[in-house]
Amino acid sequence: MLTNQEMLIIAKKYMSFSSDKDIELKVTQGLTITKPYGNIYYYDSKKYIETGNFQYHVPTGPFLVEKATGRVVGFGTARSFEFYIDAYEKGTLVPTLDRYWYPDTQKYSHK
Repeated sequence: MLTNQEMLIIAKKYMSFSSDKDIELKVTQGLTITKPYGNIYYYDSKKYIETGNFQYHVPTGPFLVEKATGRVVGFGTARSFEFYIDAYEKGTLVPTLDRYWYPDTQKYSHK
C-alpha cells in the first residue's frame, strides 16, 4: 500500500506528464479527498491557484491515485464528481483510451 506522500509524488508525475509543457499544474491544497482505496486530487494551473485570475484557469477533472497499485484513474468533466466516484466504487466506470495512467510505464490505457 502506498503512503499519502507516495501517492502525491505519483499525482505530480501524472500532472507533469499530462499537461501542456507551458503550463505548470499544481494540486489544489485542501481539496484532496482521502478514500480507503486512494486519494482524489483536484488541480489547476499554478498561476491560477496563486492569483485567482480566471484567465489562468485550466478546466480539469479530478483524478484518483489508487493506494494499492499507484494507477491513476482520470475522472471526466462531463458529469458530476459524484457520478464518477459512484461508478468507480461500483466498478461501472466506462473505460476510455486515456482513463487509466500507469506511472511505471507513463502510458495511458483503457484497462
